[in-house]
Parts: sequence; C-alpha cells; structure tokens
Amino acid sequence: MVEIENKTECEVDENLLLQIASKYTKKDIELIVTDNEEIRHINKTYRGIDRPTDVLSFPLEGKKNKLLGTIVISCDFVDNVSKELGHSAKEEFVLLFIHGMLHLVGYDHEIDNGEMRKEEEKIINAFHLPKSLIVRSEDVS
Repeated sequence: MVEIENKTECEVDENLLLQIASKYTKKDIELIVTDNEEIRHINKTYRGIDRPTDVLSFPLEGKKNKLLGTIVISCDFVDNVSKELGHSAKEEFVLLFIHGMLHLVGYDHEIDNGEMRKEEEKIINAFHLPKSLIVRSEDVS
C-alpha cells in the first residue's frame, strides 16, 4: 500500500503508484507530497543541503518493519520540470516516485554501475513514460 499525505494540489495516481511499487515490495510506502519550502527544510535537516530538491527517500532498516520507508516529492519541481520538458505533471510525478522507490529498495545510482538506471528504464518502458531522472541527468553531463 502507498500511504499518501498530499499537502499540495498535485494530482497523484495512487493506482499507478501501487502497480509499480507492488512489483518491488509487499511493504507499505509512505509518500509525502509537499512544496519547495518544506522539502528544502527536510533536505537541510537530514542531508545538510540547504536547497529544495525534487525527491528524497528515507528507507527504514529491518525486516520486521511493515513500512519500507518514506518518499518526499516536491510538487513545485513536478510542475516546473514537466512544463520545461513538455510532458505531463502526472508523468513527472511517477518518474520521481519510481526514482525514490528504487532508492528505498536498495538501488543507488551514485555508487552502482548503472543498475539503477537499467531498472528505471525497465519500469519506464513497461509503463510508457518519458526519460527517467537518471537518464536526464546523464544527458546533461
């Protein structure tokens, strides 16, 4: 189950998120949808980075936890990036959810050898979504 706390006007397709998450875990995922101001505060508090970001993931350790972890998504980023790249806010939101969920299940694009990128592409192709976060980042590099 995806437990959603939506503090914004962002549209969330709970059924699609559940379809994606259920392919990777039977545990619940907490999803918080917020704005740039709050995600900046969370980013500063937990990562020491004083700026807003698009998505944050906080995995919970231990097999006995019913909750896999928490994903925080900035609706401001969703709106801005979807307009900039010419796809829907719904698609951008799902891309950020996928990115965050893969971090929760143990993928880490900052230290792996492309495994997270490949996994993102697999999901993106299965659900006919635009380029992933990692692919866009690598295209800029």
